[in-house]
Amino acid sequence: MRLHHLEIVAFGPFADPVSIDFDSLSDAGLFLLSGPTGAGKSSVLDAVCFALYGDVPGDRAVAKRLRSDHAAPGVVPRVVLEVTLSGRRFRIDRSPAWIRPKKRGTGTTSEQARVVISEHRPGTTDDAGDPDQDPWQPLSTRLDETGHLVTRLVGMTLPQFCQVAMLPQGRFQAFLRARSEERHALLQQVFQTGRFDRTERWLRDRRVELRRTSEEHRRAVADLVSRTSEVGGDVPPDDWPTDPTSLGPWLTGLTESAVAASVEQALVVDAAAAAEVAAAEASAAGIELAGLRATHAAARRAWASVEAAAQEHASRKRRADKAQRATAVVSLHELAVASRAEVAGLERDCSAALATLVDLLDDPSPDDPPLDAQAVAELGRASTRALTDIARIRPLQRQALDLHRQLARTTRARSATVEELQRVDARAGAVPREVAELEPALAAAREAETATEALERDLEVLRRRVRAARTAETLTSQLASAENALAEATSARLLARETLVEIREQRLDGMAAEIALKLAVGACCPVCGSAEHPSPASPAPGAPDDATEREARREVDDLEVVVEAHAQQVRGLETRLAATLAEAGESVERLLVEESDVLARLDGARAAGATLEPLVARVAALRAEQDALVSEREDLAAALGAHDTESAVLVSRLDDLRDQIAAVVPDGADGTDPADLDALTAHHQQVEALAQRHADLSADLVRARATATSTQAAADEVAATAGFDSSASAAAAWLGEAEVAALLHAIERHEREVARVSELLADEDLVRSAGAEPPDLEALAHAHHHAKERAAAARQRDMGLRDRGRRLRSLSGEMTAALAAWQPVLSELDLVTDVAAMVEGKHADNRLQMRLSAYVLAHRLGQVVDAANLRLSTMSDQRYTLVHTGQRGAGETRGGLSLQVRDDWTGDDRDPATLSGGETFVVSLALALGLADVITDEAGGTDLETLFVDEGFGALDAETLEGVMDTLDTLRDGGRVVGVVSHVPELQTRIPTQLRVHRGRTGSHTTLSLA
Repeated sequence: MRLHHLEIVAFGPFADPVSIDFDSLSDAGLFLLSGPTGAGKSSVLDAVCFALYGDVPGDRAVAKRLRSDHAAPGVVPRVVLEVTLSGRRFRIDRSPAWIRPKKRGTGTTSEQARVVISEHRPGTTDDAGDPDQDPWQPLSTRLDETGHLVTRLVGMTLPQFCQVAMLPQGRFQAFLRARSEERHALLQQVFQTGRFDRTERWLRDRRVELRRTSEEHRRAVADLVSRTSEVGGDVPPDDWPTDPTSLGPWLTGLTESAVAASVEQALVVDAAAAAEVAAAEASAAGIELAGLRATHAAARRAWASVEAAAQEHASRKRRADKAQRATAVVSLHELAVASRAEVAGLERDCSAALATLVDLLDDPSPDDPPLDAQAVAELGRASTRALTDIARIRPLQRQALDLHRQLARTTRARSATVEELQRVDARAGAVPREVAELEPALAAAREAETATEALERDLEVLRRRVRAARTAETLTSQLASAENALAEATSARLLARETLVEIREQRLDGMAAEIALKLAVGACCPVCGSAEHPSPASPAPGAPDDATEREARREVDDLEVVVEAHAQQVRGLETRLAATLAEAGESVERLLVEESDVLARLDGARAAGATLEPLVARVAALRAEQDALVSEREDLAAALGAHDTESAVLVSRLDDLRDQIAAVVPDGADGTDPADLDALTAHHQQVEALAQRHADLSADLVRARATATSTQAAADEVAATAGFDSSASAAAAWLGEAEVAALLHAIERHEREVARVSELLADEDLVRSAGAEPPDLEALAHAHHHAKERAAAARQRDMGLRDRGRRLRSLSGEMTAALAAWQPVLSELDLVTDVAAMVEGKHADNRLQMRLSAYVLAHRLGQVVDAANLRLSTMSDQRYTLVHTGQRGAGETRGGLSLQVRDDWTGDDRDPATLSGGETFVVSLALALGLADVITDEAGGTDLETLFVDEGFGALDAETLEGVMDTLDTLRDGGRVVGVVSHVPELQTRIPTQLRVHRGRTGSHTTLSLA
């Protein structure tokens, strides 16, 4: 990979377009990316990463704010990178997601991220065969396709690329001094070994799942064991939870014992059943003999009763004979009695009908002759004629009533129309006045709505200024604290430097003693060359040695870092304070007063503007109402004329009908009243009905008198034939069917009883049983009862033993199935537990207590250390060597990823935390370069022709810096370009080719300085 050209617009601190020609920088092979803190050196590297991968490295990716805050609102953030990947030249044009102002109206809208990747293909032609004007051929505009393409061409993911092409020294100092767990996380991210962690997690989860499943099987087996123990009445083996196979023999023994007990009990049941049958037969024989004796005794008592009832039996036979002979006479006798009763009833009804008719007529005179049949008939015919006339005029009366009601409705409708017309006229005059009254309020509401929008914009600006003013107050306090801390750190650094100078002077003064201490017998003096040392110098008491000077120098280096950090903080706070003060413009108090005034005016404008919609709706409703009133008045006027015409027609028709009705209805009655006709109709109907009833009753009375005479004669004749004096005598002797049936039943029952008792007294078995000895039924029943109880108990026990056997067989099958299901789970659980313990570093065979993922990463770390030592030896003047150890470090529970630094001058292994700031930088740089080499090999030997080394050079002395620069020079072998990111002044003199980043209030810009 080689960078050619980079364009940045509205990205990070770069508000205006920035163009960087990497081809010019690459000619020197080594260039310096410098600039003050916060100017945007790292943002240049972020732009390269964003162009390639659509994201930025480190913590800056979390903020998700890539667009420059200094850029104008409508400027699109954009990064364009020309780069050669795998021998092909590409141009990648990317824009991040950002918020832009709306093109129409107010407010903002979201713009999605976009990308265009094009490949440079010179000499291509179009479809017509003509050369293309633009050699850049677009390949894709999709984010995912571009990401896959770049990752495949570069051969690395973004984390790997940042570790190889942009060496982050601060992170590798942390990596060098980290604990094994922290180093494990970083290496796993770089080498993508998460699959081993997932393997550990899967084994752990599988172990938990199998243990849970095994526990469920154990509980199921335990439940079956408990039930089997309860059914079998035996305690299970104590070791069955650890050895489930011991349950088999126990189950077999319980089943066999249950079968043997069931067989023995079956024999007992057979014996008890035979004894029960014998006792039952003896009891039945005794009961039968006692029954025969009781039957004979009852027959003797029944014969005495039969003899006592013989006289009553003869009387019943006589009464039954008379009743049977009277049956033929009774019906005729009853018919004669009914005929006489009918004649009397008809005479009463006829007299009552005539009296009612006389009362219904007008008051008759005492001198008028009584009514006869002919007069009554004439009254009926007159009423019939009157009813015919009434039926003719009744429809006319109904028509008159309908016309009268219709005329009343028309009159009421006309009155309602007149009232509605008056209301419409009044409302039509009031609507224009209401519309005129609402016009001023409507205009004021519209003005208030316009003012509300302007005040809201002013309020948002004021609130941003208030926040800036408050931020400025906070920054002022933080700046004062930071300046005090900077002063204290500067003072401490000055004291440390003075101490270092004093130590160096004391060492120079006592250098002879130090040289003397290194002299050996027979060896030449490095100063004078003599092999004899008559009087070697001795160190003064308390004289400092090399370790003391190194400690003092390390303290000065550490304080240099602290002072620089405080200085960067002060500069950053000053920049932020100036920006916030410029944005605020005034003090917080004045801005708050102004904000309160704007809020008050805004509330008033909002309150006034809130009435706009109701007012507009009200005016529109009034105008619509006015149009509706005009149309309604026209309809009401037309309806009023129609009502007047209809009333005149109805009055004329009603007068004509009343004249026709008056010709039939008696004088003084209103022809339109239905009650008049109803009363007249009811009178004539009653007269007609009474006349007809009187005629019918008279005819029925004549026929009834003749029937009564003939029926009585026939009844007396039949009674004489049956042997009675008259029909009345026969009726007295007659009995009802129920009584006759009861007499016949009693007679038959007496005769059957005589026959039955005679037969029993003649039975030989009854006669013999009467002479036999009476049986002891109570003793026989007691013996039978005891035999039944013994047989029932035996059967109950047999059923219990059979049920116990069935339950034991069922439980045995269930337990066999449960054990068969549990056994493979136990076997797999043992295997998974053993493997999981091994990969988690908790197994006894895992002597280093190292996890599987740590073991894999330990191999990778060993490769990184080997690659780092190739450069560390040169940069540290053959002094330091990185050592990878599998032993656990202090306070660590797992081993495999521990690092130590071997001091080849002393032969001791040191913790990386004991290194000075400069030494830490050198070792970290070597470790970073080693990791870069390993990752490059891991990615298939990807050729990275451009490499960036980030900050960290300020902690080096001149000699160490020289060795580091020599190492960086070696990185240029094979045409590689190395960019050093630093603001150290010494590097600005050593590296003439420079890319400078300058910061300003309106954003940063770059300049290019070539050798």
